[in-house]
Amino acid sequence: MPLDLILGAQWGDEGKGRITDTLAQNADVVARFSGGDNAGHSVTVKDRLYKLHLIPSGIVHPHTTCVIGAGMVINPATLFAEMDTLEEAGIDIGPERLLISHNAHLITPAHLALDGAEEQQRGKSKLGTTKRGIGPAYTDKTARRGIRLEAMATDRVFQPKLRQHLEQANHSLEKLYNMDGVDIDGAMEMYQGFAERLRPYLVDSGFFLADALHHERRVLGEGAQGTLLDLDHGTYPFVTSSHPTTAGALLGLAIGPQYLDRVIGVTKAFQTRVGEGPFPSEIHGDAAKRLRGSGDQPWDEFGTTTGRPRRCGWLDLVLLRYAQRVNGFTELALTKLDILSGLEMFSLCTGYRDGESELFDLVDGLSRLTETTPILEDVLGWDQDLTAIREWSDLPQGAQNYVQHIESALAIPVRMISVGPERDQIILR
Repeated sequence: MPLDLILGAQWGDEGKGRITDTLAQNADVVARFSGGDNAGHSVTVKDRLYKLHLIPSGIVHPHTTCVIGAGMVINPATLFAEMDTLEEAGIDIGPERLLISHNAHLITPAHLALDGAEEQQRGKSKLGTTKRGIGPAYTDKTARRGIRLEAMATDRVFQPKLRQHLEQANHSLEKLYNMDGVDIDGAMEMYQGFAERLRPYLVDSGFFLADALHHERRVLGEGAQGTLLDLDHGTYPFVTSSHPTTAGALLGLAIGPQYLDRVIGVTKAFQTRVGEGPFPSEIHGDAAKRLRGSGDQPWDEFGTTTGRPRRCGWLDLVLLRYAQRVNGFTELALTKLDILSGLEMFSLCTGYRDGESELFDLVDGLSRLTETTPILEDVLGWDQDLTAIREWSDLPQGAQNYVQHIESALAIPVRMISVGPERDQIILR
């Protein structure tokens, strides 16, 4: 059976969780492959909203096995808080349903402290991190001084590794940043308890996934963040510390490309971004507030993890084509089309102006984005409320035209269109 990937085509927050929730109905395994609890997916089931940061959103389907892959960094405090919340809701979260790669890396209180210290030191050049310790954890991983979860399997290995890590981090906090270090004894005691609880869940996730695919089980790779936040291919340095792209998925899941079938790029019908960095099609004022919402509804444009208001703008076809090139999307899932209802006219970014030049593809990468202004095309809107529509043919002509314009620009089909947050508010084509 094939591997299908669900990837963000923008700066994250595209609604990947609800697309995963839809496709997980026909999947046997749902696996996360990169990032940590700096990302969040919201899944609405009837009157209940599940906010997940580490556990794959396929967990709300009782028939799926969920995997946390080797490319992830794990804060056990967040993980166990999520597990407890799910168990209270009656969802089975035992070791038979949730498998965690022993090659994933550990986030400690020292990583959180270092993240905050580094961001504070940047001053006006801050990156807008979530301060969840993600960057320092990946830094330790790359520097080959990180702690893999496999170390937690035995106290004699884990305890000296953790103490050495905390002592080194405290030296940096105190000498480099002039800040108090973390409580080493308190952290050691807390993480000893975490290790004991985590051990039954640790597996070689790459072996499990390869075996599942070999035995014709359908595997769904659930992405976090988005292409434009990729460490190598995003709007550097305003990026995440991992690879939320197709190549990163295969690496983080430890499986080869021979199984890959569908690569589903998820994009909103408009554009959003949290934190700092270039945003050519960004808008302000009443138009931005209209797209963002007031915050009264859980689907308004406020971060699942941080609660920060998202920057909003019109859909950017240049960046969408770039994301397609990087990932090899076979199709798109378009979310939040219903939010555009009621706009008499809105815009679509089709290119950029850089001085007297016009750019329609990123032939020089993303570095020139701060020097450009968007070329905007007016789009005729529609009045009809879309939230009750379930068939393509029932969409108003303006909405159909908009979707077809996106398909034409990317030369791939839009297979899924969400028109609301509920499970059934989706149009399948």
